[in-house]
Amino acid sequence: MLHRPTKTIYIGLIFFIFAAINLAYAQAPRVPQTIRFADMTLHLNSQAQRDIQLDVDALHRNPSYFKTKMERVDLYMPIIESVLREQGVPDDIKYLVIQESGLIPDAVSTSNAVGFWQFKKGTAHEVFLQVDHHIDERKNIVASTKGAALYLKKNNSKFDNWVCAMVAYQMGLGGAQNYFGSQYNGDKTMKITRNTHWYFKKFLAHKIAFEGQLGKFINNQHLEVIEVQGPTTLGQLAKNLKVSESHLEEYNKWVSRKKIPGDKTYSLTYLATGTPSYRPVLTSSNTSSPVSTPKAVGTNHAGYPKISGTQSQPFEKNQIRINGIKGIIAAVTTTSDDFSERIGIREGKFRRVNDLSKSDPVVKGQYYYTKRKKGKAKTPYHVVRKGETLWGISQAYGIRLHSLKAKNRLYKDEDLREGMVLKLQKYLRRNEAFEYRQVSPSPSNRQTNTAKPSPTPAGTTDPIPAQKVTPDNRQLTHKVAKGETLYAIARKYGVTVSQIQQWNNISNQSLIHVGQELIIHRD
Repeated sequence: MLHRPTKTIYIGLIFFIFAAINLAYAQAPRVPQTIRFADMTLHLNSQAQRDIQLDVDALHRNPSYFKTKMERVDLYMPIIESVLREQGVPDDIKYLVIQESGLIPDAVSTSNAVGFWQFKKGTAHEVFLQVDHHIDERKNIVASTKGAALYLKKNNSKFDNWVCAMVAYQMGLGGAQNYFGSQYNGDKTMKITRNTHWYFKKFLAHKIAFEGQLGKFINNQHLEVIEVQGPTTLGQLAKNLKVSESHLEEYNKWVSRKKIPGDKTYSLTYLATGTPSYRPVLTSSNTSSPVSTPKAVGTNHAGYPKISGTQSQPFEKNQIRINGIKGIIAAVTTTSDDFSERIGIREGKFRRVNDLSKSDPVVKGQYYYTKRKKGKAKTPYHVVRKGETLWGISQAYGIRLHSLKAKNRLYKDEDLREGMVLKLQKYLRRNEAFEYRQVSPSPSNRQTNTAKPSPTPAGTTDPIPAQKVTPDNRQLTHKVAKGETLYAIARKYGVTVSQIQQWNNISNQSLIHVGQELIIHRD
């Protein structure tokens, strides 16, 4: 039993921790005068700032409620971002789903709009969503996001203005055309005033309130997406996935009667544990102990960069180390000068340690160093994959860009070749030829496949992930890694799930397992 002083201190400590968490959520961000939205620049007057600030403050008013909503946002947002990127819709649009439904899959409005993106039945059919007694894809995060992207792209094709396109999401295209006319068509700069449509101002409030909080608390659980073609049942799928049937019901409310028909392929989601492919590898300690080097020369070091430190706050300075070097993960896409000011580092130093030019943007989700990178990496080599850049490789391994270039006598990305073995510790001798190796079938690491950020407008799509190609360029073998799904593998190689199933004699109810080798055919 605790003595009274000890008990008092213990209770006080709990209260302090709880208060600190609440304070972190309660501090509402300020509404700026200028906002980048999609491919546009918005200038807000003082009245618009006040109006939007009231909504931002309201969203942050109840820290517990905000935290609960953020947990849903962090769970679903990687899927939403991926679908919007595939559909060619600006990333900023993702905040609209928070405004529409709070990411509650079976939300129903007073006007009988349903689901994540709040479609009425007629509009759902317009964007090819299935709504009947068995299936309601308005409650399916993948299908409904595709539908929303299609609807918004249709609107934008009339206005060439994402502000107008978004208002049309609420008013309907005809209503928005009557409201706006053609006065803003093609505009990439707009003034936001007290007279701006309320729906868009409320959207800006959600964007401002949530964008700085995304991913702030890293969770070891994530939503996995698999493609399913029936006829089958949630019960059968639950057995295959080793989860409960009630678990699948909770995350797949689009299935009305626990049965999935065989008319087409559907996207099923379930909660999985572990690090999905879109997150960095997180180590379990604050130390930066050397990482052992795999002996097989074909391995592509998919575990880099190594992230250690306070993993719950990777977006705050002095919290994490990247390959043993102090660093930070960008929470939002911004300019290098704004980002360096935010984290308390001189802009010139920030650009130097990350080998960035003044015009290079800071990209959300990328890893950036706050201390100087090393002259060599902790591993001796890297096997080049298709689409990689010298800058991306240097960032992934924490090696200075000029050191990487000098070690390999390479100075342009155009000189990189798939399968080329780059030296990360020693120097390529004069007249020494490059060694080439077959690219490993393990999933490529996100950082090394990322080109150096270029000053392109928000909303552009990310580079296509690198692909393993065998010498005959027609057939390859993919070895299944932990956390991979048929859906993810199909996307990686630009084929369909059904094709992979056919090539490998996999039934709809069969599950793939780690280490399983899959045949992939290429044109």
